[in-house]
Amino acid sequence: MRGNLKGRLLIGLCIAAFFGFKYCSQQEINPYTGKKQAISMTPDQEIQMGLQSRDQMAAQHGGLYPDQTYQTLVDNVGNKLVNNSIAKETPYNYEFHLLADANTINAFALPGGQIFITYALFAKLENEDQLAGVLGHEIGHVLGKHSAERIANSELWQGLSTAGSVGADAGGFIQQYGMTKLLTNGRDDELESDDLGVKFMIKSGYNPEEMIAVMEILKTAAGPNRQPEFKSTHPDPDNRIEHIRESIEKYSIN
Repeated sequence: MRGNLKGRLLIGLCIAAFFGFKYCSQQEINPYTGKKQAISMTPDQEIQMGLQSRDQMAAQHGGLYPDQTYQTLVDNVGNKLVNNSIAKETPYNYEFHLLADANTINAFALPGGQIFITYALFAKLENEDQLAGVLGHEIGHVLGKHSAERIANSELWQGLSTAGSVGADAGGFIQQYGMTKLLTNGRDDELESDDLGVKFMIKSGYNPEEMIAVMEILKTAAGPNRQPEFKSTHPDPDNRIEHIRESIEKYSIN
């Protein structure tokens, strides 16, 4: 029994070492944000992943909104943000999609530049600047390589969970801890995207204060029973507003 336990521990350590080495070898500096990240995908792979998932994601939200006038507005604002920022220097192919979903208030980005906003959120926005705030935030997710980073982080924690299961029946604990870390990383990604969105808005001539108005819209839409911040991948809107004000001050000075 003791020899069997030692063998399991050795195998578990080898598995952990393999995934740890793999993760460390994937570390790189994001050329657009200066952030050190583990990335397991090339830009071309990110683009292909986004394109492969684009139609499926649209279908889940009722397809594309049928009014081409609104879609043209979304395209114009999104392209203006890209063309006036460092996003233009990335290899990504930015495409902006207005979804027909009139019930789900949401906007999101897929790897490689596929960006979506539901009509439910679009209809609540009061002006073009607020739309720029939403799309600028999503461009920040793409440029920040957040999806690719989370994939690499998930691979690490899945590997460590496997190692824990083999070596010491600790896979469940490691997996739970890993999920907690991924949630924390998700909130950091949101704040970074807010910061980049403010920067893109200012460079494109939009009023960054309107991103604060977007946060107020999201807070009102969530209602009094919104999910506590520690249980969500998104920071509380009030917390985001504080950081947005700091970003506005930072980039307005520069």
